[in-house]
Amino acid sequence: MTASEQDRPESHKVFIALKFAPEVLQQLADMSASLEGSEVRRVAAGDIHLTLVPPWNESAIFSAVSKLSRVPEHHDSFELHFKHVSYGADPRHPRFLWVECLASSELGELRAALLTAFERSEQRPFRPHVTLARIRERGGRVARKHPIDRDLVLSQRITSVELMRSPPPGPSVTPCSRLCRYWAELSHNPS
Repeated sequence: MTASEQDRPESHKVFIALKFAPEVLQQLADMSASLEGSEVRRVAAGDIHLTLVPPWNESAIFSAVSKLSRVPEHHDSFELHFKHVSYGADPRHPRFLWVECLASSELGELRAALLTAFERSEQRPFRPHVTLARIRERGGRVARKHPIDRDLVLSQRITSVELMRSPPPGPSVTPCSRLCRYWAELSHNPS
């Protein structure tokens, strides 16, 4: 290892997400319970989340925590509505089982403020969703064998956002972890 490599701060792949109450996590995880096979990798209940700011490499974690702490003070808590569970993103060639969420103005404004605070940009349109399972191959066959396509009546009040660390790449299913167990609380004023 060179001297410059030793001086370089450790970088973590991080992202900003919404996490859910244990009872909501269990309901979401149960929606993928019928899926099986080597081509399907279910997301563990504790790892289910909604990504607001996609992953990036961050070496200044304390700076990221500071940025995160400033954003929610300008946003009230709000209700997140889980609308529909189905295969996606392309139903003909699915790669995920996911739950699409209502793209409310509160959710969109919070996401926009977080992207700005972290100097991130996203070219794709925001399609809020929660991934329940990843399908490696033969997604159409999996969807035909285990048809899942229904509307939901499920919601949760969102009161915080979290800085999360992505697991290292590889075949293991390492859970996402809260980085420094840090979350930023949204105002408790009802929207």
